[in-house]
Amino acid sequence: MAEKVAKLGVTREKDFMYYVKDGAVWKVQRKQPGVPKGKSEKVADGNFQMDTDFIYFVDKDGDVSRAKRAVGGQKRKNTKGAAKAAKAKPAAKAAKKPAKAAKKPAKAAKKLAKAAKKPAKAAKGAKKLPAKKMAKKKGKR
Repeated sequence: MAEKVAKLGVTREKDFMYYVKDGAVWKVQRKQPGVPKGKSEKVADGNFQMDTDFIYFVDKDGDVSRAKRAVGGQKRKNTKGAAKAAKAKPAAKAAKKPAKAAKKPAKAAKKLAKAAKKPAKAAKGAKKLPAKKMAKKKGKR
C-alpha cells in the first residue's frame, strides 16, 4: 500500500504532530485548550522530490512513506433501473403539466366537500378519550 521514500529514523514525541513538507519532516505542538498555537520546527531533511499524485507521511518507524492519493472520492454503484427512471422522468413531467392545470379546480372542490363532511378536529394538545369515558364526561356536566 505505502512505499518508503526516505529512511530518517525520526523519534516521535507524544505532544507533537509530524508532517512532511517540501521534502522535509516538520513537527508542531498539538492543539490544546488554553495553550497558544505552537511554532513549527524542522526535524529532518529528506532530500527527495514530492509528487502531487501521492500523500506523504511519517510512518511508525520514523521514516517518510507515501501512498497513492485517492482522487475523485469513492465510486458509486450505478443501477440500471435508476438510470432508466432518470431518463424517463423529464418526458413524463412535460406530458403531465397541462393535465394538472385542468384538474386543479376539480381537486379544490373535492377537498372542500371532504372538509365539510368531516367533524372538526380536536386541539393538538388534547387527549383522545375512549367512547365510554366521553359519555361519562358528558353526563357529569
